[in-house]
Amino acid sequence: MTTQTRIPPTELTGLFGAVVKVAAKRMLGQVPDSMGVLAHHPALMRASMGIGRKVEALDELDRNLASYAVMATAATIGCSWCLDFNYYKAHNEGLDEAKARQVPVWREASVFTPLERNVMEYAEAMSQTPPAVTDELSAALLDELGPAALIELTAKVAFMNMSSRMNVALGIHSEGYADACELPPLAMRAPATSSASATTDAATEVVGSAS
Repeated sequence: MTTQTRIPPTELTGLFGAVVKVAAKRMLGQVPDSMGVLAHHPALMRASMGIGRKVEALDELDRNLASYAVMATAATIGCSWCLDFNYYKAHNEGLDEAKARQVPVWREASVFTPLERNVMEYAEAMSQTPPAVTDELSAALLDELGPAALIELTAKVAFMNMSSRMNVALGIHSEGYADACELPPLAMRAPATSSASATTDAATEVVGSAS
């Protein structure tokens, strides 16, 4: 195992387990620790994977925008597994991986369009407790995306909130998928220091391990 989770992973068994292992190895080259953790509750695992596939298959929202939204959500919540996986996924699906790499520091990065920035701001605002989406931001996105795409954006951010918060609570961390593809490390915000300027500087580091 590559990470130390709070609940030790268990073996995926039965027909469902065999199918999941084959699919995971085909897509990722290994069975993620997260699947081994959820294997303790097969019914929940099926339900989570089922809704995840359905939400993923929705196509009213541009795929790059969806990628930035879910990565911004994961960065806000602090789920290194979700950030790493979605960066790897953007690469595998032919999305704009150069922009995806900058999502954790999107406020300081200059590569994003006004619409992309609004999408990530919406994702961050939805991920606050309580949610902090404003009427103005919602109205701007409604004008730019239309109602169906805005609803889809909201659903994808909501599902990523569920997934990210579960992973963080269960101690599931990055498993190095981006490293395996030899992608440049995700751009990460530098830790806060006593220097006022340091809080706005971006530093590049590998997305979290189990430390």
